[in-house]
Amino acid sequence: MASSLSSQTIAGIEVQINRRAIKNIHLNVLPPNGQVRLSVPKRTSEQSVRLAIINKLAWIKKQQADFAAQPRQLSREMVSGESHYLWGRHHRLDIVEQTGKHLVNVKGANKLELRVSPNTTTDNRLKLLNQFYRKAIQDELEKRLPYWQAKLGVEAHSVGIKRMKTKWGSCNIQAKRLWLNLELAKKPHECLEYILVHELVHLIERHHNDRFRSLMDKHMQDWRERRKLLNSLPLAYEDWRY
Repeated sequence: MASSLSSQTIAGIEVQINRRAIKNIHLNVLPPNGQVRLSVPKRTSEQSVRLAIINKLAWIKKQQADFAAQPRQLSREMVSGESHYLWGRHHRLDIVEQTGKHLVNVKGANKLELRVSPNTTTDNRLKLLNQFYRKAIQDELEKRLPYWQAKLGVEAHSVGIKRMKTKWGSCNIQAKRLWLNLELAKKPHECLEYILVHELVHLIERHHNDRFRSLMDKHMQDWRERRKLLNSLPLAYEDWRY
């Protein structure tokens, strides 16, 4: 039986309720606007749903306040002078019009040069930049993935990169397939590495339980600091409502 979605307002909080074939209740406050999502077993009573929110009301409000205070990038126009991120650092965008193949180059320590034909649309300029970000992550994975798979004693069958609205990464344990968020190219290298390790550890332990945290502590002792850094950085300019 498929999951069912509904929305309720509980104690002044709008909650998206997802009734699924699961055993436990899971509560999430999602970026960038702090939307509350409650996943519950299909037969959970309305009273249990309300209590799940009310008992976590203070925590929910704190998470929403943290998201509200987090800086956001401005909408992208893809013109010279804009500020874009690469591996956690600001880069000034420089649009150079030319004929021939479109290219993205890093110039010096703080400039991203887009070489495009005249009249290239904003969307196509953004697509070109995203292709550059994808290649940047792929290059990092070639260096980091073999090391961490050997260290953890696991092997992912595939690692893909895509834009994700509510997660930095995901892991399909049965297929041993990992997905990483394209936005990670804008964050420091240690953030990408943290998410990679996080998802690889799920190939050993499915749940975010004591065993999972113990494995993270063993293999990446500063993972909490990396997570904090990732969550403190500016969010993407897109409206991530889910």
